[in-house]
Amino acid sequence: MRTLITGITGMIGSHFANAVKKRDWPIIGLARNSATSRLEADPDENIRRVDILDREALDDLFTEFKPELIIHMAAQAFNGISWKTEETTHTTNFQGTVNVLRSCRRITPDAKVVIACSSAEYGDIKPSDCPLKENRMLRPISPYGVTKVANENLGYQYFANYGLQVFLPRLFIHVGTGHPPATAIQNFARQLALIKKGKLQPVVHVGNLESARDFIDVRDGVNGMMMMIDKGIPGDPINICTGTAHKISDILNMLIEVSGLDIEIVRDNSLLRPSDEPLLLGDNSKLVSLGWKQEFTIEQTLKDVYDDWLSRI
Repeated sequence: MRTLITGITGMIGSHFANAVKKRDWPIIGLARNSATSRLEADPDENIRRVDILDREALDDLFTEFKPELIIHMAAQAFNGISWKTEETTHTTNFQGTVNVLRSCRRITPDAKVVIACSSAEYGDIKPSDCPLKENRMLRPISPYGVTKVANENLGYQYFANYGLQVFLPRLFIHVGTGHPPATAIQNFARQLALIKKGKLQPVVHVGNLESARDFIDVRDGVNGMMMMIDKGIPGDPINICTGTAHKISDILNMLIEVSGLDIEIVRDNSLLRPSDEPLLLGDNSKLVSLGWKQEFTIEQTLKDVYDDWLSRI
């Protein structure tokens, strides 16, 4: 199955590419900049420097490659920084998705399309609302969350009106190697690795440690999305999550234990968001019904992330 992955140099995109390569499917990836890919082997010949905001370039690529599967991961992908990059977030995430769906409809209407949706779509929730089911009202409270609701609605529109096979995975917090320090786990792991290497004083700066999140290893998440492609129903959103939440403070303590360091923890108000859901916990019943099982524990995931940062510094 000829596969096109937008955002292939990102964490989820590159792990998706590795999963697709294991099936021996032809693959082309789109990347806007010169970011280093985490692909396992000789990725350069498979990467095209195409911006998803460039409609003509997208059409040319679809016409040349004629993908049978499109994995759309390209985005401004960080909820936290969307407050400071609101215009870029809306333009890239919404218009970019319009362009991808438009090219697919015009050139490869029989292809399967996976659009990266998000748990940030649920938005204004209380702990008593959890675990979150897919049929719950979506009330996003961040610019990023708003764009992801728009993307999901776009996907459904193209499914309902034009018959495109659009799959809608709602991704909870994916964690893994090859990620920038734009999330709490990656930021903590990077600081600890810098301390371990003697490049920082033994002080970790933190934001809100009281919230809890449903974290999923990116390898488990990609496995779940591959099951969606194989067995799922187009137009039907599915939570990609573990069904278990961990407090950020517990995550930090686990990482400190992995590092073996004696650390002082300092609150940094610059790391706080205008709003922050106290709990994001998903119901993964639909995912489990496809045969999905969690393979990686949170402890193993955190160790892998910390070791990755040690190797990158």
